[in-house]
Amino acid sequence: MFKERSHDFRIVGRGTKSEFHFEFTNLYEEDVHVSAVRTSCGCTTPTVTKDTVKTYEKSAVVATFNTSTFIGQKSATLTVVFDRPTYAEVQLKVSGFIRTDITFDPPEVSFGEMGSGESGEREVIITHTGNSNWEIVDVRSHCSNLKARLSPVQRTPGMVRYRMVVKMDDQMAEGEIRERLTLISNDRSFPTTEMAISGTIQPTVSVFPASVSLGTTSRDGKAEKKLVVRGKEPFKVADVLCADKRFEFEVPVGSKKVHIVKMRYIGDGTDNSISQEVRIVTDLEGDKSASCVVTGTVK
Repeated sequence: MFKERSHDFRIVGRGTKSEFHFEFTNLYEEDVHVSAVRTSCGCTTPTVTKDTVKTYEKSAVVATFNTSTFIGQKSATLTVVFDRPTYAEVQLKVSGFIRTDITFDPPEVSFGEMGSGESGEREVIITHTGNSNWEIVDVRSHCSNLKARLSPVQRTPGMVRYRMVVKMDDQMAEGEIRERLTLISNDRSFPTTEMAISGTIQPTVSVFPASVSLGTTSRDGKAEKKLVVRGKEPFKVADVLCADKRFEFEVPVGSKKVHIVKMRYIGDGTDNSISQEVRIVTDLEGDKSASCVVTGTVK
């Protein structure tokens, strides 16, 4: 169920925010329940975004590296305990090095909540102590929609300070932002240092619920559900796409911010399981769309 089971925070500054989301998806018909998550080291605190996960829903174990209270090379094993539908354990591993001579103010670059198509800038102060000759020679972004710019360096005895502006362009994809910058310095012992970038790009169009369960139906059974589609501005529903021919949709007319799409399932005599994405396409610029997943069992 897990995309990844290990993560290296690499080298991070003292007090900087360092989190990693171990995402997982419920691939089963039954609900999956996380009963506990324990850690082998206090350097990492684990939490779960959602402990009960329905079919094809997603959740994540969030590993928070405690950079304010620990220093040096640290590692931890996170044990995720599932008690439904059956007992199971999954081990996740994290590691990283917390250095004390570099700090960031604020501790991460946070863009907060922004709308789709918006751009923004955030400023951060980078301070290095202990070596007046320390220098940042490059800043590398792992996302093409993020750029960083450094102001001229300020040097005082035993301290080096930079003012950095991080700019996000208007093409950033919708959803959560979990990116990072890599600072490259002339320090041969620790040439790189990581910094986190976070935020959320609110979708132009969304559909609720994002996961629909039809439960158990017969081969010739029928079921009906309603999907609520919301937009930030009035829109028309241009089309509803679904590869499963057992589904039909009642498409609303007119332009408004909220639409109700009626979805009907009509069995065709086969016992093929129900597992399908439904995508609702609008007339907004770029054919903006929103999707949900429909699941069920045929007996």
